[in-house]
Amino acid sequence: MRRSRSRSQSRSRTAPPASVASVALFALLLPLPLAAAGPAAAAAAPASTPPPASAPQAVVPQLPAPTGRFAVGQETLHLVDRSRTDPWAGTGPRELMVTLRYPAHRDTGGPVRPYLTEEEARLLLVDRGLDQAVPVESLAGTKAFARTGARPVAGRHPLIVLSPGFSVPRATLTALAEELASRGYVVAAVDHAYESAGTAFPGGRVLTCLACEKVTDDEGRRLVAGTRSRDVSFLLDRLTGRHPAWRHAGLIDPGRIAMAGHSIGGASAAVAMAADPRIRAGINMDGGMPTVLPYGGLGGRPFLLLGSQDSRPGGAASGWEANWARLDGWKRWITFDGSDHFSFTDWPTMSDQLGLPAPSPLPGARSVDLTRRYVTAFFDQHLRGIPQPLLDGPAAGTPEVRFHTP
Repeated sequence: MRRSRSRSQSRSRTAPPASVASVALFALLLPLPLAAAGPAAAAAAPASTPPPASAPQAVVPQLPAPTGRFAVGQETLHLVDRSRTDPWAGTGPRELMVTLRYPAHRDTGGPVRPYLTEEEARLLLVDRGLDQAVPVESLAGTKAFARTGARPVAGRHPLIVLSPGFSVPRATLTALAEELASRGYVVAAVDHAYESAGTAFPGGRVLTCLACEKVTDDEGRRLVAGTRSRDVSFLLDRLTGRHPAWRHAGLIDPGRIAMAGHSIGGASAAVAMAADPRIRAGINMDGGMPTVLPYGGLGGRPFLLLGSQDSRPGGAASGWEANWARLDGWKRWITFDGSDHFSFTDWPTMSDQLGLPAPSPLPGARSVDLTRRYVTAFFDQHLRGIPQPLLDGPAAGTPEVRFHTP
């Protein structure tokens, strides 16, 4: 489903043109006799030919099921920071949409909301150049596993904040969020206003990517990362403060908070850690780092650089080598062979099911599996104190994984 590298990476990599994807998916959706006979035969069919008994069904992808022992509950939160003016709109307060997932008891709760609203899905497909290739209902209806209003598992759980790539919504990190929640984490996936192709807000509003029109260089990308850093600090205030905005905020252990992000969201994780000592650990999933960390680093806190095969040392991981020496705590630089920029999101497994041309050799299900394994291992080690040999070096069960020591 990928058209190109996230806009936070200046669209420096490209995939097959959307027209190729369109042909592939169109062939899947045509009634089989017409697909075999071709357009000429379809045109020659007599007017009296009865229509098919039923129209072809759009393919609806399903994300891989979470593997932890808990079910997953889900709720949505709208937050308004009236102390800040939105930097992209230039007027009005800064707003966030947050999907909270948490460990829940099985067989409780009701069906979850759609993966995206139809308008969010339409805008995202247009932005990715896939509006002629993928039906809106396929993307919007993608099946996940969380349950709305499910009864939470009692206790105090670590909190993970997830920030998506530039121009794509928080929904693109659903498979990872559900996995973490099934393993006992509370997960807050954030949409930052005006930074995705389209995000639904209360009151029937759908905010589009005003930032995309303004961010054209590293100075703009630094502004994005700095803005998201402040967004996350505000989010933590509202989730762990004296008057929390979420009814289940008591589930969160405020002493065990971490952040991960994809693309510019990953760059923002490092910036947020430098600014907010509450964030104890962070992961950058294939995001360029236009902001150089301070000489003091991250105060000894752990950080993982998790990248595509092009993000090896000397490759396309802009800013990683400059920041590597300033990461002053536990650190790893890991890449996956055969992966691309979106391999850390839901896109690859959805693209495989939709029959779109593969942007990279690593199958979608495998990319989700590897991302889940290494992200969960990192947080288990650094938030729960459970040693993870998987993070010590190459392993026989993960031959695609490369450890780098620049």
